[in-house]
Amino acid sequence: MDAREAALQQAYGHAVRWLASLSDRPVPARASVDEIVRALGPDLPDGPGTPAEVVDLLATACEPGLTAFPSGRFYGFVVGGTEPAALAVDWLVSAWDQNSVMRAVTPAYAAVEDIAGAWVLDLLGLPGGSAVGFTTGATMANFTCLAAARDAVLGRAGWDTDRDGLYGGPRVRVLAGEDRHMAVDLALRYLGLGRPGLVPADGQGRIRPDALREALAAEGDAGPAPTIVVLQAGDIHSGAFDPFAEAVRAAREAGAWVHVDGAFGLWAAASPAYAPLMAGCGDADSWATDAHKTLNVPYDCGLAVVRDPAAMRAAMGLHGEYLIHHEEGDPIDKVPELSRRGRAFTVWAALRSLGRSGVGDLVDRLCRHAAAFAGGIAGIEGATILHDVVFTQVCAHFGSDARTDLVIDRLLADGTTWISGSTWHGRRVLRISVSNWSTTDADVARALEAVRRAATAP
Repeated sequence: MDAREAALQQAYGHAVRWLASLSDRPVPARASVDEIVRALGPDLPDGPGTPAEVVDLLATACEPGLTAFPSGRFYGFVVGGTEPAALAVDWLVSAWDQNSVMRAVTPAYAAVEDIAGAWVLDLLGLPGGSAVGFTTGATMANFTCLAAARDAVLGRAGWDTDRDGLYGGPRVRVLAGEDRHMAVDLALRYLGLGRPGLVPADGQGRIRPDALREALAAEGDAGPAPTIVVLQAGDIHSGAFDPFAEAVRAAREAGAWVHVDGAFGLWAAASPAYAPLMAGCGDADSWATDAHKTLNVPYDCGLAVVRDPAAMRAAMGLHGEYLIHHEEGDPIDKVPELSRRGRAFTVWAALRSLGRSGVGDLVDRLCRHAAAFAGGIAGIEGATILHDVVFTQVCAHFGSDARTDLVIDRLLADGTTWISGSTWHGRRVLRISVSNWSTTDADVARALEAVRRAATAP
């Protein structure tokens, strides 16, 4: 056995033991940063070690400091686990070591990206022929789509961003609901567009179409500005979906580009039961989502979808004399990175493993667990669910902000589950995100019992 195979065998053993521990281990990490540093040793060795020994040291030292994100009892953030086929294929992605940006150089990857991209469009009810780029996550997916939007609306106004940049050009107006995700603001900052104008939302976090129409009708001293409207599929607190049909219609009448941030919510379209939440969403111009969330592929894997492939290529494409460009276009034309791993392999694996019905069943199961959480918590004295539970998010309040924070602290100390706190509409909340394919009814029952203990302890 050569050194490489020995290291892989060592990694396999640690990985299997880690996954086997998830059903019973406490969800929070048990060791501090300082403890892990001491276990690893802070000093760089003078000489080499064997690869297998290095793997063993890292796995053994870090295991106590790992949070059980892949556990069926982690509900703290909107992060999925890793579906088995996608996990195994991700190991192949590292072993194959392909820089997956050029069709002529990595035809295997290009073929899989073509197939996986088409499957995503089909499942999500998005226009066939749209360009699909595979980014690091939802933040960069939003960045990619909004870059295409920025350049397109400026181009309509007669300004060439590629040639002239932003300085001296028309100001781009961006409107978003007041409950939009912070990743939208971050992407806009990266793009030099500044903060969005905020449009009032209703009590569920959905943008109000009447308020959007008013905001679109407002003009500055220089008259109408190139405009981008950002909508969302799945509010991070309530799970609510914007009223797409009405909002998109208002934006279209104003000549705006419509982008949808659907980091976890776009996948509602894969379920016949929840697809109505997405009505009208397919009429937008671009969409961002994260396959690591609801689809449960490994980190990192965002999806940027743009209806007009030429707009995406104009914003993201590049030319280098040493690159081998293909007449049909290349993966590099659709994403910010010049070097990247083969993310489409894992998306293909998850979709091929689950099939159309399996993805729909996964969405239904996650939503069923969220409803069970809401029903169980509502039965606890003093607890209130603060919104309609329409998808995978649940926010609960326990009578006062101080009491809510106490419940959160007790939960984390208990270790049975990992549920984080947040502030929504001026109140502290216990925020539950159900995203993991492996969560079972028993996991939900155990987590609910932990919530009940934390809420009723004297």
